[in-house]
Amino acid sequence: MLINLSNHPSTSWTEPQLAAAGGESQVIDLPFPTVSPDGDEAYIEQLVNDYYNKIISIQGITAVHIMGEMTFCYKLITKLKAHNIRCLASTTKRETVEENGVKISKFNFVRFREY
Repeated sequence: MLINLSNHPSTSWTEPQLAAAGGESQVIDLPFPTVSPDGDEAYIEQLVNDYYNKIISIQGITAVHIMGEMTFCYKLITKLKAHNIRCLASTTKRETVEENGVKISKFNFVRFREY
């Protein structure tokens, strides 16, 4: 089972991304927390502990897809990996188009890569 901890629910994933996750029997979305920019290290540590406990309470985890605020991700990934939980990042190609002076970026999934 893949836990998707990001701001991009699996219901919005493209077919290639769903296929890449296909080695996982199921995807469970866990919305990424809003991380306050005012929070100190103790705040991040508490948030990490809260999410770590949520994740390990889910039975059958094979990996966690985690993308978001860097300090939170780093500390959570470090903790998960220390407990032998595989952590994945998604990689994309960005296509930028300019329309009427406005740049529009589209991100296309390429693959999952292990942290």
